[in-house]
Amino acid sequence: MPNIPFLNKADDALPGGVTRPTWVVLDLAGPYPERQPGNPVQALLSRTETLEALAGRIQKLKGASWLHGVLVRFGEFTAAPAAAHAVRGLLHDLAQSTRVVAYLPHLNMVSLLAASGASELVAPESAEVNLNGFGLESTFLGEFLKKRGIEFENLRIREYKAALTRFSQDHMDDHNREQLQAYLDGLEGAWAADLASARGVSPEQAAAWLDADLTSAQGALDAGLITKVAYEDELIGPASRPFGAVVNWLMPDKQSSKKGRVAVVPLVGAIITGKSRINPVPLPLLGGPMAGSDTVVAALKRAKEDKTTQAIVLYVNSGGGSALASDLIWREVQQSEKPVVVVMGEYAASGGYYVAAHAKTIVASPYTLTGSIGVVSGKPILEEFNRRHGLNPERVGRDRALMFSPARRYSDEEREHVEKGILEVYDRFISRVAQGRGLTKERVNELGRGRIWSGQDALDYGLVDELGDLRTGLARARELAGLPEDAPAWNVTPKGHGPLPEFAQEAARAAQVSLWPFGSERVLAWFDQDIKVR
Repeated sequence: MPNIPFLNKADDALPGGVTRPTWVVLDLAGPYPERQPGNPVQALLSRTETLEALAGRIQKLKGASWLHGVLVRFGEFTAAPAAAHAVRGLLHDLAQSTRVVAYLPHLNMVSLLAASGASELVAPESAEVNLNGFGLESTFLGEFLKKRGIEFENLRIREYKAALTRFSQDHMDDHNREQLQAYLDGLEGAWAADLASARGVSPEQAAAWLDADLTSAQGALDAGLITKVAYEDELIGPASRPFGAVVNWLMPDKQSSKKGRVAVVPLVGAIITGKSRINPVPLPLLGGPMAGSDTVVAALKRAKEDKTTQAIVLYVNSGGGSALASDLIWREVQQSEKPVVVVMGEYAASGGYYVAAHAKTIVASPYTLTGSIGVVSGKPILEEFNRRHGLNPERVGRDRALMFSPARRYSDEEREHVEKGILEVYDRFISRVAQGRGLTKERVNELGRGRIWSGQDALDYGLVDELGDLRTGLARARELAGLPEDAPAWNVTPKGHGPLPEFAQEAARAAQVSLWPFGSERVLAWFDQDIKVR
């Protein structure tokens, strides 16, 4: 164990002649979502460190003139590449004013990306090394479901729109494979550029590290990927303290000299109509937080009505969902007299891109999965399942009224009706994007057709305005509103949130279980694939 006395008070047992700690230890572990959930139930249940909190800690450390250095210890760091890139930026800013040493027991793609903002990268001799590039795996259920008497009818626009294909197909089609490979290539290019900048080598040399068959910390050092092989106790001494023990020594936050602030509205999870909620069912992209259009619109309205708010940042981390809900949120953004800046997180795809179309500025991470401008509709078919299990649905009334029933396939007339509807939604989608981004509908259709893009590709094609993270978006919002650089930001929730009785209502909604989170809606602007890059 490292020889560090973790004490409750920073000034206890400091070495002779030392009145203040000289080094601070920051522990980084977990997924690092962008901000604390605005939903009171989510906030109550969340015990996860956020990027917002980390940024606050680093801001305090930047003002500590007595600080000699910061040791950043990476534990089980499970952040997505977009969040790791944001951590990288925070550490890089801190490294401009003090020495920052990243300690990495696990040398992997994401931890190295995050740590590359530090001045020095150190790993123990026994470090676990896993630098094999990025990859992903998606399980297709079409054959599995068919063997159990369940089929899935999938209508989509257009060839790259892969939503629901994992239920309707038994393998990945060529278009989906093409777009996913292009996305991963973009991520590896961004990773090589970030590591090259940090280590002072060319992007080509950084990319070559992925094929160098590195298996040890010493090998990483020899390749120039890290700066030192050492154990933690060799890095810091008895005048070091964890962040929590030195809070009293840290300088207070600076306050803006002018009135005015920026509102941050989160849009996280599948987009649905109604109020935001949590679906506890552990299904990919169906469980977890869901962004309700009523809740997001109410938060945007509150930000607009707040007299001290001069600009709005809409933080989007969503693969989309309901086309209707996406359009309702888009309308609120489009009608805002206050400038709206959209910041994209890990995902801002399909409906998650739709809501951003008319923002004044769109900021994406190079690692963001965005685009997927397309529309899908479908339903499970249980004819064979019902036959096998002796189930016999009987119909009375109009067939059209029961067209979405899983008891039978669409008729040709019904399929034409659904296809007409999703074509209209797709035309509206590309029209919104064309108007908001200053592109022709023909060009948006070329970039659309359901295809996903990395943040870098989206920048190259004019779908976003710049690369960055939430700090970048806040800076742009302040500029657009004429606010000073230190103008505060506040997290917006709809009026009336928490405590009781609204809190109890949120808890009741959180307990609702739904296997199909979109209610009666069948037209979706949704990227439903569970893309977990490894």
